[in-house]
Amino acid sequence: MKERGKLLEQLTGVDSSKLNYYVELKKRNQEVLIQNSRLELLQQLTRDINIDMSIGDIIARAFLKLPEALPCDFLGIAKLQDDELRLFAMVPKSFFSAGTIPHDSLLYGVLEKKTATSYCPTKDTFTFARAAGEERHTLRSLAVAPMFERASASGVLILGSTQQSAYAGAELNFVQHLADQLAISLQNARLYKQVSRAKKEWEATFQAVTDPILLVDTDYNVLLHNDRLPPSMAEGWNRAISNKCFAKLRGLDEPCENCPIQEIKKTGKPVFQRWRTEEGNFLDLSYYPVLNEDKQLAAVTIIMKDVTKKLKMEAQLVQSAKMVALGVMAAGVAHELNSPMTVIIGTAQMLARDKREEDPEGAEALEDIINCGLRCKRIIQNLLTFSRQDQAPVAAIDLNAEAKRVLDMIKYQINRNQIAIVERFDKELPRLNANGPQIQQVLTNFLINARDALSDVERLEKTIEVTTAVSSEGGRRWVTLSVLDNGVGIAAENLSKIFTPFYTSKEASKGTGLGLSVSLGIAESHHGRIEVESRLGEGSCFKLILPLENDDAEPGGRPGNPVSNPGA
Repeated sequence: MKERGKLLEQLTGVDSSKLNYYVELKKRNQEVLIQNSRLELLQQLTRDINIDMSIGDIIARAFLKLPEALPCDFLGIAKLQDDELRLFAMVPKSFFSAGTIPHDSLLYGVLEKKTATSYCPTKDTFTFARAAGEERHTLRSLAVAPMFERASASGVLILGSTQQSAYAGAELNFVQHLADQLAISLQNARLYKQVSRAKKEWEATFQAVTDPILLVDTDYNVLLHNDRLPPSMAEGWNRAISNKCFAKLRGLDEPCENCPIQEIKKTGKPVFQRWRTEEGNFLDLSYYPVLNEDKQLAAVTIIMKDVTKKLKMEAQLVQSAKMVALGVMAAGVAHELNSPMTVIIGTAQMLARDKREEDPEGAEALEDIINCGLRCKRIIQNLLTFSRQDQAPVAAIDLNAEAKRVLDMIKYQINRNQIAIVERFDKELPRLNANGPQIQQVLTNFLINARDALSDVERLEKTIEVTTAVSSEGGRRWVTLSVLDNGVGIAAENLSKIFTPFYTSKEASKGTGLGLSVSLGIAESHHGRIEVESRLGEGSCFKLILPLENDDAEPGGRPGNPVSNPGA
């Protein structure tokens, strides 16, 4: 019975159908496995290919993986440029036909069909051959797939094999998928390079700006900065634990009062602010809103500009304008007073000559009138000299004489405040090259400040010492003009601020805060400096220190070489 049943299955073909079925199933399974391996290969290529790779790197990475999925002895990309196909990258490079692909090549037909095609390369005018190596192989099969960018063909992907008829329908389908994937990777790589180049250009521009720039989000966190903070602020910036702008810039634990960022949140408009640091510097801060694609505030750009030098220069210009106006007025008054003073002195001298024998007491009174008149003439002459700053920018001056001229002019103002002036002049002081009226301006400022410092103290003895001396330092000789008082002194925390434009501890009616700033500018223009020593409640000493350009000059004798460009 069993043999009969087996015979019937063979006669009816049932056994044959099962065999065919299993053969077909096995074939289908193999195709699925191959298809899965190809999909895995595409995914792996997608993961492996980075956007910062070059096109050559991308092709080389793909060539290493492709033999696992289909025959591949050659892989290349030809790009369409100016209506010509140019072989841009290939692996291995020994398969080549250099340069531009001729227009009669079959590769151009793939661009027209816009679908993957296979053909025998020996039938094409553009052939690939092994150019080096002991064994010479010729490609016998090519698979070419168009590559698209924004729905337009941008080039072709070329796969080659030394096997004949290596690429059928399934392989071509995979090659087209591979071409699409590589086209995306190449496009991303190009876009990444463009973005990267733009980012580098922006960063270079950002870092090249000399003024500090910060990018702060709406929660006060510092996102970016260009490391251009001045040294005095950089220390506090690095010391701050929090990344908040108010902690980094001002050392605070909470947002600043009247914070500009809050105002930008309300108005959406830029805000401009001037800030004075603890060191006495002035910063102009510009706050600009940064909006996202939804026109919502995303961050704030802060640009900081140190305007301390600018304000100092403006202060010097203001003071110079005031001094010019004062000089013009003083010159006019001096000329008006000169004539009557000449008459007064001349008349008094004639009367005194006639009364010396007849009325000695009257003659003595007239001598007092003559002496006072001559003193007034000297004061008038000093005013005229002081008003001619622009006429004598530099000359060899006697510092003692310049100091005496200033004292002659303002000694009365100081003495009437019960302040004694002590003169300690070095009689052997050499001449130096300087602008006399400007030196007078510095000394005048020192004396007025000393007078004001003494007006607020109650002492039995109020004194101001004016001293000139010569010292040696750094292999050079220096002349020092100092003013010492026993007034109120200056607090240690304010010493760094006294030369800042518009800083003053006086009442609004007594000072503008420009005097010391302008005096420092004059000292620096003479290649010198100003030093200050002060103790609160004990007094202050201001020193104008100027270099001696010619150490061989005789005291009060011939001048040395003039300083170069000493303008204030």
